[in-house]
Amino acid sequence: MFRYHKPIERNASLLLVLILIVVSIGGLVEIAPLFTIETTIEKVRGMRPYSPLELAGRNIYVREGCYTCHSQMIRSFRDEVERYGHYSLAAESMYDHPFQWGSKRNGPDLARVGGRYSNDWHAAHMIDPRAVVPESIMPSYGWLATAPLAFDDVAEHLKTNRAVGVPYDEAMIEAAASDLAAQADPNADHAALLARYPKALVGDFDGKPTEVTELDAMIAYLQMLGTLVEFEAPQQAGAQNAPKE
Repeated sequence: MFRYHKPIERNASLLLVLILIVVSIGGLVEIAPLFTIETTIEKVRGMRPYSPLELAGRNIYVREGCYTCHSQMIRSFRDEVERYGHYSLAAESMYDHPFQWGSKRNGPDLARVGGRYSNDWHAAHMIDPRAVVPESIMPSYGWLATAPLAFDDVAEHLKTNRAVGVPYDEAMIEAAASDLAAQADPNADHAALLARYPKALVGDFDGKPTEVTELDAMIAYLQMLGTLVEFEAPQQAGAQNAPKE
């Protein structure tokens, strides 16, 4: 074997050419699939971009490093499907930048957490995790309940996501701030919001209906996870079993 390496290593030009060939082959293997990515993601009914409040909550989720302890990828193993629900579909992450996959679970997978608990449960859990799950090792995120949500630039967040392929239209961008405020206001007119973002959960999230806090946004995001795609009842076996910390 080494006799073939010797002439290559002594000939700089030949070595350079062979390196370029190897790099080119490797590059093609990695880049070529990107041209067909649209055909590899099966479109599913119900998927939509995040509402402005959900997107703000997702940004906070990433900012606080929640992804380091919670995955959002249910694998097609029986134990995972029985515990968390239907296995994850690629289309469910088609508007995620970046996606929240992974396999490290200090806490439960959250891909199907939406609708499993009430807003009050989530608020109490974020403020004092051990008050609702005594064995929890999750730290408190109580400051989210007192931090006003800054959303003056939410339209810019939608524009940025549109630049990478998320189908926000001009109407969504123009109404971003008003849609965000309306989703967290139980007394607002939600008709336009729900027309743009079907199945968006509306109302008070953190127990403070007159304020829009970072906790409102976080809970709105969590309550949306896994609720957009409708699966057949048999595939949801065990989905209602509450995950433990």
